[in-house]
Amino acid sequence: MTLACHVLGATGLEVTELCMGTSPLASMPQLYGYDVDDERAVATIAAVLDSAIRFIDTSNGYGAHGEAEKSIGLALGGRGLPRDLVLATKVDPDPATGDFSRKRVFASYEESLERLGVERVPLLYLHDPERIRFEEALASGGPVEALVRLREQGRVDHIGVAGGPVELLGRYLDTGCFDVLLSHNRYTLLDRSAEGLFVSAHSRGIGVINAAPYGGGMLAKGPDVQARYGYGARDERVADAARSMAATCESFGVPLAAAALGFSLRAPFIDSTVVGVSSPERVAQTLGYAALEIPGALWAELETMVPPPECWLG
Repeated sequence: MTLACHVLGATGLEVTELCMGTSPLASMPQLYGYDVDDERAVATIAAVLDSAIRFIDTSNGYGAHGEAEKSIGLALGGRGLPRDLVLATKVDPDPATGDFSRKRVFASYEESLERLGVERVPLLYLHDPERIRFEEALASGGPVEALVRLREQGRVDHIGVAGGPVELLGRYLDTGCFDVLLSHNRYTLLDRSAEGLFVSAHSRGIGVINAAPYGGGMLAKGPDVQARYGYGARDERVADAARSMAATCESFGVPLAAAALGFSLRAPFIDSTVVGVSSPERVAQTLGYAALEIPGALWAELETMVPPPECWLG
C-alpha cells in the first residue's frame, strides 16, 4: 500500500503520515506489559524499512541502555539511512544522575549516533522536558541552548520538543526555538487535550506529530485488557467510553484500533502519527488499519461518546 506524505511544518522534511514508534522495542514491560527480545526488535525494524513507512521515531532513553536505538543500528547494518527515510531521535537526561545540562545534551546525541550507526539525524527532540523546571531548561548552559547550538552547527537540521503536558509544551513553542512539536496520548478518541495546541502550532508553521493514538494500548487491546490510559490509572469514565466506542465500532464492522488510528490520520493539522509497534506482524496490521475506509456515520457516533474534559490528561 501507499501512504500519504506531508511536509513537516516549515522544515521542508517530507514524512509519511505514519511514523514507526520504537519504544515498545526497548522491552519496557513496566509500560507495555511484555518483553521484546533483540531478534524480534531488529526484525520489526527491518519490516518497517521494507514497508511504505518512511519515518522512524526513537530516543536515547528507550531502554536502560538505548536498546531501541541499538536495534535500529543493527537493522541498518552500517549502511546509513536510506535517502527517503526520516529518522528522529531525542536527547534524554543522564540515566544515573538526572543531569540534563548542555553538556549532557551533546553526550546524549553522540551516544545516539553511535548506537544508530549514522553520522547525523535530521530531527532531534528535547524529550519529556517536564522532568526539569522550564527556567532551568532555558537557562544558559541548559538543554535548549545546546539543541539550538547543534542546529546552528549543522549537526542536525531541525529541533523539536516532545512530551506530554500541553500547557508546558506551549511554553516551549512560544520561545520560538523549536521547529517541530510531538505530544503523546493527548489527541485520541478519548482525549482532546492537545487539539488547541496542535491547531495553533500548525498555523504557525511548526510541524505537528501526534504520538500514541491508542492511548497506551486501551484503544488497541480494549479497556478490559488494558486498564490503564496513557501509562497510568485513569477515571473509570474513560474505560466506559472506550467500551461504548468498541461496541459501536463493532456494529460498523470496524476494529476499535483502526478507528483510533484513523482519528489521528484524518486531522488536517497533524503531519504524522507515531504508532509503537512490537513485531513485524504489527507493522502489517497497522498499515491495514490505515488503509480502512471508515464511514462518516461512525465518526459522528464516536464523537458523542468522548469523556468530559476533566477526564483528559491535559
